[in-house]
Amino acid sequence: MVGVTNLVAADALLPARTQMAVSLGWHIILACFGMAWPAMIFVLHRRGLNGDDEALELAKRWSKVAAVLFAIGAVSGTILSFELGLLWPGLMDTYGDVVGLAFALEGISFFTEAIFLGIYVYGWGRLPARWHSLMLLPIMAAGIIGSFMVVSVNAWMNAPTGFDLVMNNAGQMVPVNIDPVAAIFNSAVWLQSTHMYLAAVMVVGFSVASVYAMGLLRGRRDRLHRLGLLVPLAFAAVATPIQPVVGHFAGQRLADEQPIKLAAMEGLAETTEAARLEVGGYWNGEELVGAVELPVDGLLSFLSTNDFDATVIGLDAVPADEQPPVGVVHLAYTIMIAIGSALVGLIVWAVWLWRYRREQLFNSKLFLAALVAAGPAAVLAMETGWVTTEVGRQPWIVHGLMRTTDAVTDAGYIWITLTVLIVVYTGMTAGAIAVIRSMSKRWRDGETDLASPYGPSLDGRDR
Repeated sequence: MVGVTNLVAADALLPARTQMAVSLGWHIILACFGMAWPAMIFVLHRRGLNGDDEALELAKRWSKVAAVLFAIGAVSGTILSFELGLLWPGLMDTYGDVVGLAFALEGISFFTEAIFLGIYVYGWGRLPARWHSLMLLPIMAAGIIGSFMVVSVNAWMNAPTGFDLVMNNAGQMVPVNIDPVAAIFNSAVWLQSTHMYLAAVMVVGFSVASVYAMGLLRGRRDRLHRLGLLVPLAFAAVATPIQPVVGHFAGQRLADEQPIKLAAMEGLAETTEAARLEVGGYWNGEELVGAVELPVDGLLSFLSTNDFDATVIGLDAVPADEQPPVGVVHLAYTIMIAIGSALVGLIVWAVWLWRYRREQLFNSKLFLAALVAAGPAAVLAMETGWVTTEVGRQPWIVHGLMRTTDAVTDAGYIWITLTVLIVVYTGMTAGAIAVIRSMSKRWRDGETDLASPYGPSLDGRDR
């Protein structure tokens, strides 16, 4: 029993970090669909009201899949909200009043989204057509506002504001003069939330388009598949070329406010004047090895500060215990940039096909295969972007104010909750895949409407 007790009571930092990473990495995919997919469904629904029956049918199908994803997303999102207090009590005990408003507004947004999604999903054949389509507007708004509130808390952890710190009678620094609105609208929130929303559009756009690209490769040449590819791809085509621009300005904010995170992303070991940009490579613990140095003097300095001669702060500016895990951060950042660049190239290809070889957009096996790969690639780029953001902030959970080690729980059961979490998430994933595959099979077999659990059927017959 002594050995078991020691195991359970072991340091909670590693399992707490792992549990948070699994929870956030899993939930963020579902959050992307809540943020971006309703707008795509709205476009199809409005086309359907103008006489496009296939677009209306596709909107109906997507709404049912969206309901499934929202159901499991509600579970994972609820788990995440509890985890902040359970895994990081030091953070919430100290700064809970600062960020509490954002979480409250996110909760209101969540319930709004749930209510109107239910009305929309079960409103087919029951609501007036145009009023029914308008139910998507509060869903869209709630998804965007809710995600903005969550991202604002993460942005606040990178750029804490909205309070003053004073020492209490116990000799502890505590926040006073709290302004939760200022905390929400911190200096990082607009760039970070815009970056996240564009990433969500890319994830959903490429993921949904990849499903229909696979169908086209398998010989399903009906108009539903063409629409199912074209609409999400159009959304992705708008978001993808904007994303690097937003990322550039986000990088300049890092150079000003979080230079050590930027140094870890770039693998810059030493503070350098007129720093050149190095691409790729790996961190060997002391320096970047195997990177390709671009032959432009001061390019990194220019990208970071708009000045080719500027000094870029390197990792040597802080002690080793204030540096993030450089190898992880640089690798994640490199993967994100590589995939993002490839997706920009894919969009250029798609636009060229649409302009000059339109039918090849639906018939080119090479293009369709690339589009199939783009779905999981976009998800990977989004995940590695979050790794860059979260791991790059270490060792701080609140930048410059609180270390992650000071915020973590001292409970000894985190390995147990981590195991339970993995089991639950695996089950939810398998269940969601089974339900969506079942719906897809019935649609392929010609069933145009899946039965609702209550109410009259759409053709007027009693159930």
